[in-house]
Amino acid sequence: MDIYVVSLGTGALGLAIMAFGGLAHGGHTGHGSSAHIVHAHAGGAIGTASRIPGMGPRGARGSGSGGGWKWTSLLSPRLLFSFLVGFGAGGILATPFGEPLRLAIAVGAGVAFEALLVGPLWRLLFRFESRQAVTLESAIEDEARAVTNFDANGNGLVALELDGQLVQLLATLAPEERALGVRIRTGDTVRIAEVDAERGRCTVTQPLR
Repeated sequence: MDIYVVSLGTGALGLAIMAFGGLAHGGHTGHGSSAHIVHAHAGGAIGTASRIPGMGPRGARGSGSGGGWKWTSLLSPRLLFSFLVGFGAGGILATPFGEPLRLAIAVGAGVAFEALLVGPLWRLLFRFESRQAVTLESAIEDEARAVTNFDANGNGLVALELDGQLVQLLATLAPEERALGVRIRTGDTVRIAEVDAERGRCTVTQPLR
């Protein structure tokens, strides 16, 4: 069988398996750490952060990953599979040129396919998953605004701005404050004391005075 056809099929199958597995994992993570994104709407109780009294914008605290290409990236399965797709497709399209020019074109197509298409697209698709894991944890010690009255068990809903987006989290008042009879009402400011990213919940207290 033609090596270019085999390369194209192998690379396409490998990329499909990696993409499906990665998206499935990301979907599971997103479900476990669900934070409800609230979009602005006319007349709504919650819009952008500026529409909630006292909630101003705050800078993103997510730290950027260190740049710099490393030789170990050559061992990436994604790089290998995407190169095989480009190599196979380039070789098939370059059939009229014959060898060794056909081989050279195939190699160039494989490198270009990874560097110009698959690499940037892959990073774009999976960027949100890594950002979400950081932003939920970064909410600890930040202030949020109650968007519902907390019930007798100290449970309610709070809104806060994370990485430029307004999100809502299920919140529970800290046990020691419930014991003191603290009541949280709509519009009150609270402090995020703990975050349960897997369940999409947080524990809150009154702001430090």
